[in-house]
Amino acid sequence: MADGLGARLETPLFEQLTLIGVGLIGSSLARVASRKGLARRIVAYDNDPDVRAKVERLALADVVSPSPEKAVQGADLVILCAPVGAMGEIAKTIAPHLAPGTIVSDVGSVKEAIIEAVAPALPGHVHFVPAHPVAGTEYSGPAAGFATLFLNRWCILTPTPDIDPEIVARVESFWSAAGANVEIMKATHHDLVLAITSHVPHLIAYNIVGTAADLETVTQSEVIKFSAGGFRDFTRIAASDPTMWRDIFLNNKSAVIEMLGRFTEDLIALQRMIRHEDGDGLFKLFTRTRAIRRNIIEQGQETAAPDFGRGVAKDTDEER
Repeated sequence: MADGLGARLETPLFEQLTLIGVGLIGSSLARVASRKGLARRIVAYDNDPDVRAKVERLALADVVSPSPEKAVQGADLVILCAPVGAMGEIAKTIAPHLAPGTIVSDVGSVKEAIIEAVAPALPGHVHFVPAHPVAGTEYSGPAAGFATLFLNRWCILTPTPDIDPEIVARVESFWSAAGANVEIMKATHHDLVLAITSHVPHLIAYNIVGTAADLETVTQSEVIKFSAGGFRDFTRIAASDPTMWRDIFLNNKSAVIEMLGRFTEDLIALQRMIRHEDGDGLFKLFTRTRAIRRNIIEQGQETAAPDFGRGVAKDTDEER
């Protein structure tokens, strides 16, 4: 299939991949793992019975397990695809059922808090390699996933210093085979970088759309009716999964607050430029920020298309 993922692997990287949580990321992992042959067997579990039923209808896994304990039995790779705030409890639940040598990973957008919650709960005979695929859409649920979600996107690994490099290399190979570019960094640095590139922009989007919603009662639908492209982009971001983003902000509190402080200072400076009619200052700022957009496109992390790269081809599912 000419989708950019390349040929199916002749030999699977893992015998059994278990996915705990089958939303956008989990279902996309199931699709790409099946298409590329990354695991000989795919087992899925979600705490929502309706989601489990949908996963079965979409045939996303070889087995849809009724419990997390049963789901991890026999797995040599377990990926936690649940909200950040649930990771610790899931780790405690599955810990007694993990076989020696099992690799446990995750897809959370926060790394320090997950390491603090998950690592102590796991037995010493398994390996924990935290991961974060920097990819997603505003949609959620098992029908929202597609096999090319990670293609040419970055997946950041934040292994602890004591982890065996060969284990990290196996996880890196998995994500590379899924189409991602892999970067390794410290968890603290990851959380700071993601605070400014992802978390704060989402917070700003939630805030400005909330402000518009308050204005809506005064303007009698004019905010919605006359929405320009900028506001529509904010609403796309603000439509993201509320549970996931609640947990991200609560678990990356320090980095988000630090970046919000810097943002507030810059916003005040911008306010001052407008008040004092500093056209040169505004022009220099807008020129610099425009260059950043162009660099993102040049590095293949976005396209210059009018839809801002959102028109990617997705798998066709019966419930899309």
